[in-house]
Amino acid sequence: MIRILFTIIVFLIAVLSSFAQTSGDELRKEGALDDAIKAYKIESVKDPSNIKNIYNLACALALTYMQKDSAFHYLNLALKNDNTLWALADNDFISLSTDPRWKILEQHQLKKYQKAKGSLKKPDYAIKLLRLIQKDQALDYQMDMAKQYFMKNGKAPHWYYPLAELKKTISAGNFEEMESLISTQGWPSYATVGKLAADAPLLIINHHENEEIRIKYLDQIKNACLNKEGSCMEYAKIQDRILVNTGKPQLYGMQFRYNTQRTLEPFPILDPEHVDQRRLKIGLEPLKDYLKRKIDYDWNVTQKK
Repeated sequence: MIRILFTIIVFLIAVLSSFAQTSGDELRKEGALDDAIKAYKIESVKDPSNIKNIYNLACALALTYMQKDSAFHYLNLALKNDNTLWALADNDFISLSTDPRWKILEQHQLKKYQKAKGSLKKPDYAIKLLRLIQKDQALDYQMDMAKQYFMKNGKAPHWYYPLAELKKTISAGNFEEMESLISTQGWPSYATVGKLAADAPLLIINHHENEEIRIKYLDQIKNACLNKEGSCMEYAKIQDRILVNTGKPQLYGMQFRYNTQRTLEPFPILDPEHVDQRRLKIGLEPLKDYLKRKIDYDWNVTQKK
């Protein structure tokens, strides 16, 4: 009996060590959610002060759609001293958004945000926009898993297609709700709803399947960027997407495609030697830095001044 117990203990130590050596983030990126949760939990025992780890644990639990109680528990721990609104827009928590506890969490977080940053002119509008951001990016984790499958196998997995259709349905409903809100509340600004919520229309418009919609709102989005009341990053994405989809070279290098090696690269760029000048004018980092961080692509075009 002692020998059996000793063998079990040795086995458990080996298993726990293997999880500890592989970070939860790496396991999650691989699609191994159960293993990621175990790794996050081990880290939370080792270092209870690691708030980022606790937050990521809540994310992984929520992504299973089955462990909501635990997800709420760890999310509340992670947000105890947090006064931002990011969690309210995080699509990892889409499975929690229909739970009555989510509305309580929203109001509590909004109260902390306004106490720290100042009152918003339209806080209820801000909450509705944050919900749109969360829905807009729903299923992104699952779509990332489909992309990984494609890069490994050269074809999309069969489960990609129903996900893509569901994504389209969500986007269409989101756009209708966004237009309804704008018609009654006006175009959101940083002053009225905060930076994160104000960028909700930009995300939704960028992800709309019809080019006419992006063209319709482009001037308004550009003006918001130039007036520092909207995201210039999202403006650049939308401008470049319009150009790429209409057969023209992009301006800022924000749109990507798969090459023959099944890795991402930017679509052709107009006058690439001056792309950083255009990016700098709207407050964006050099393209070389952005592409390396975003898609691990080495951009080596020498920039002219």
